[in-house]
Amino acid sequence: MNHTLLIEANDCALIIVDVQKTFTDKLPEVKRQPLINRICWIISVARWLEIPIAVTAEDVARLGGVAPDIQRHLPKDTKVHDKMVFGIAGNPDILDAIDRLGRHTLILVGLESDVCVAQSALSLLERGYQVVVPEDAIAAPGAAHHAGVRRMRDAGVVMTLLKALFYEWVRTVNRAKQFHDEWSDTDGDLPSNLGWEGYGLSQGM
Repeated sequence: MNHTLLIEANDCALIIVDVQKTFTDKLPEVKRQPLINRICWIISVARWLEIPIAVTAEDVARLGGVAPDIQRHLPKDTKVHDKMVFGIAGNPDILDAIDRLGRHTLILVGLESDVCVAQSALSLLERGYQVVVPEDAIAAPGAAHHAGVRRMRDAGVVMTLLKALFYEWVRTVNRAKQFHDEWSDTDGDLPSNLGWEGYGLSQGM
């Protein structure tokens, strides 16, 4: 499998996996909103860069759709795929939708690190995709998060952080500043406390 070492924005699709209240409620309360905020933020970056987005929710009839904050930041015509197999590649309709995006690098964020994210990452890796998972945009309760991260890394999934992903996507100081200025103007409702330092360009990079 030949992939460039740097992550190319124009070859990426962003996959939002099962960000539903059932799963966020399992996390310590202090971690829930920061995780959602970070995922909302990367959705905004993807939209600005015109990176396609696919969204799943597990067993929608029983567990409900995606978290309202996530839904609000998605493009209005985004379909939420009802996922009944933990690994995305085991759902033919979702896999077909992802294949039709025509991108070869998939960025996975969401829940839970050790089950749906890990199984999706591994199944998509097996299909020949380059799979990238930002560790600070996925979660699971307790030790399950780190177990999922280790499982994916050992299998060849590219593990990174949102900060690193953002700067690989934009590549230049001017592009980073441009996003910061335009995002500030158009997504003012996005919570500013993203759970890490350094994104506000006024604080430096």
